[in-house]
Amino acid sequence: MEFEGIRAIVTGGASGIGAATTAHLTRRGAKVAVLDLNPEAASEAALSIRCDVADDASVRAAVERVAREFGGIDVVVNNAGIGAQGTVADNDDAEWQRVLDVNVIGAVRVSRAALPHLRQSPAAAIVNTSSIAATAGLPARALYAATKGAIRALTLSMAADHVREGIRVNCVNPGTADTPWINRLLSQADDPVAERAALEARQPHGRLVTPEEVAAAVAYLASPLAGSTTGTELAVDGGMQAVRLRPVE
Repeated sequence: MEFEGIRAIVTGGASGIGAATTAHLTRRGAKVAVLDLNPEAASEAALSIRCDVADDASVRAAVERVAREFGGIDVVVNNAGIGAQGTVADNDDAEWQRVLDVNVIGAVRVSRAALPHLRQSPAAAIVNTSSIAATAGLPARALYAATKGAIRALTLSMAADHVREGIRVNCVNPGTADTPWINRLLSQADDPVAERAALEARQPHGRLVTPEEVAAAVAYLASPLAGSTTGTELAVDGGMQAVRLRPVE
């Protein structure tokens, strides 16, 4: 229960990795506010607030409400994001701007609004959700990978900017996770079973990552027990980035 007394924000916390993170932090004693476009789907144990991370006024209002109702903010989990498929030729400028606005500038907006409160916390931490797409070249993921690469770089810069203020900043890099977004992609494939098998096979441990596994990594990075961990990226990818296996004979 190392999160007893910790007040946390989880963006995109109503589904997938965000929902698992909300549940994990709540079980370990945190008070959690979910900021989401669909807050009605969030856990009843959380304070649920409708928030559009692409709208600065919406973000500022939501963060101030959390600080007011919780009496402060200790942890921010920047998890809200949207997917994108295709090569650089497959998406127009408007789509690039839309995905960058949510995935990158959204995290900036939430962090910026929360910083005055985090500076008052004795256990301040920001955890950003990056991706295996930031560290490995994946086909037809140019736009998505660009946003997650930006999150990775942003994490390091923020860690340097805020370490002397007592604010730790880290990120998690999930592999292909069993989330609603992946399931929607699979449902659109010509052969969903074969496509799922291919996604599982490219991860050395042979299966999709679970949202709960990513949530556990987020919790470690957010925990007051990890007080010397900042500027770190933690891969939760079944070995996809670092492990090279010989083909099965």
